[in-house]
Amino acid sequence: MARTRETKKQAESGESQPKPPATPADVAADAAAPRGEGAEATKAAAAGLQSASEAKARPVRRQQVKVGKVVSNKMQKTVIVTVENTTTHRLYHRYMKKTSKFAAHDAENRCQVGDLVEIVSSRPLSHSKRWRVREVLKRAE
Repeated sequence: MARTRETKKQAESGESQPKPPATPADVAADAAAPRGEGAEATKAAAAGLQSASEAKARPVRRQQVKVGKVVSNKMQKTVIVTVENTTTHRLYHRYMKKTSKFAAHDAENRCQVGDLVEIVSSRPLSHSKRWRVREVLKRAE
């Protein structure tokens, strides 16, 4: 049974070609490759790492970055940052402002209320902290 349009057309016109049989060289190359490390090994080699186990130990993930305003710095080494985001209403198709609050880690207690800061996602630091302050973009006046 044909699964795609191309295969249906090929089946109707008789153009379907069988897959060529595997050569002994192909079979030997598959047997020599380590099992379960195909994609990881090539990614590790491309990244300049020594082995695929190192690539598994340090996965490459893109960090989320958000820019917001500090609204509270009453805790030690923690600030609350509000981030505004504009979304469209599903029914009325109007733009709405949505604000989200994030607890961010501020190791040096350098942020003040009103500062514009850039926060970056990180591993869980506490019950509510999953963000770190990367830099203060603009100081409060």
